[in-house]
Amino acid sequence: MKTYLIFGISKGLGKVITKSLPDEHDEVFGISRSKPNYLKEKSNVKWISTDLSNPKNSSETIRAHIGNKKIDYFIYNVGIWESNAFTEKYSFEENDESEICTLIDTNITSCILNIKAVIKNLKQSENAKVILIGSTWGLDNHNGKEVTFAATKFALRGVVHALRENLRAYKIGVSILNLGYLATEFENDENVETVIKQTEGNLIPLQDVINALKFIISTSNASCVKEINMPAMNDVNV
Repeated sequence: MKTYLIFGISKGLGKVITKSLPDEHDEVFGISRSKPNYLKEKSNVKWISTDLSNPKNSSETIRAHIGNKKIDYFIYNVGIWESNAFTEKYSFEENDESEICTLIDTNITSCILNIKAVIKNLKQSENAKVILIGSTWGLDNHNGKEVTFAATKFALRGVVHALRENLRAYKIGVSILNLGYLATEFENDENVETVIKQTEGNLIPLQDVINALKFIISTSNASCVKEINMPAMNDVNV
């Protein structure tokens, strides 16, 4: 039996990860602010309600729930963006200062504090993995304009690079999966060919992301998967 700590489980990719990646006998600690609508069908998921925009409180809440439990897989699937992001209306100079701070607290500060809070738990595993869900907005010379979102995704890569050096002695793998445009409107059980057809091949089927995660957690503690970059095939921004 493995133990997962998964963030952002209420919807989108986090929901699919929680429903698809762990086996039914695995134990899952699932983090989100709002209650997931599928908990009755997943009795192995222990939901922890917390607001990641308050990093210190959220890390203390999560640590209190987990206690001394072993954690095998830490998956930080969190990424909020500016209210006008990815539209023609985006304007950095018009972004609200409080919104900028919330993005940084949620995407980065909370990530760092929550990893720090469970390092002792990760050390108990023989083959622990820390996996951060990044974005192609965090890759070099990406064409996106969203300043704060891009800054936080670049920062995640910095976290991964430095954290790996701190945890190398304990054989804890540290990886980042930089994703492009996702077909989040489809569930994981949707036929891949249907997803590709309906999105005209412009969005990544979530099954592809699950397969990438399965690859990372399947590797031994003698291997180090540093980064996986996964843009959509038709994405010309990267």
